[in-house]
Amino acid sequence: MESRAKAAGHAIHQQLVVFPLGLLTAAVVFDVIGLLAGNGHFTSAAYLMIAAGVIMGLVAAVFGFIDYLAVPNGTRAKRVGRVHGIGNVVMIVLFAVSWLLRGGIQDYTPTTLAFVLELLAVIIASGTGWLGGELVSRLGVGVDDGASLDAPAKFTTGIFLKRGSRRAG
Repeated sequence: MESRAKAAGHAIHQQLVVFPLGLLTAAVVFDVIGLLAGNGHFTSAAYLMIAAGVIMGLVAAVFGFIDYLAVPNGTRAKRVGRVHGIGNVVMIVLFAVSWLLRGGIQDYTPTTLAFVLELLAVIIASGTGWLGGELVSRLGVGVDDGASLDAPAKFTTGIFLKRGSRRAG
């Protein structure tokens, strides 16, 4: 099932998800380093990464939702997509709450609760990331209808939303 929202010929959601996943995972790593080393530079950087990751996660979610709406009802892909999307919303909310809990703290060092929320969120992100891979790799969501090992390059300029295309079978 081809993606409805594309840029440069590729699904926008798949292009964007690397940013929140990378930023939010790196934020947890930076917090661990900052807490172990007692270095506020790392925890400050993590605080900023969480803000950027939450914003990019919300942007990626818009395009994921556009693709989700195109998945036929009653399919396994629709069910997996629902769990993937809800899980990602929960993950983004947990990171946002963690971010809010650290505001105003010197060096933005996370409180115990804020850090636990981050850890829980990154565990959820691991599961929802796997589900995203399942959607694309096994269920073919967001895969170009003409995909094959010898498919020609198909570069299109601009961003467009494709209407009503569903592959039969």
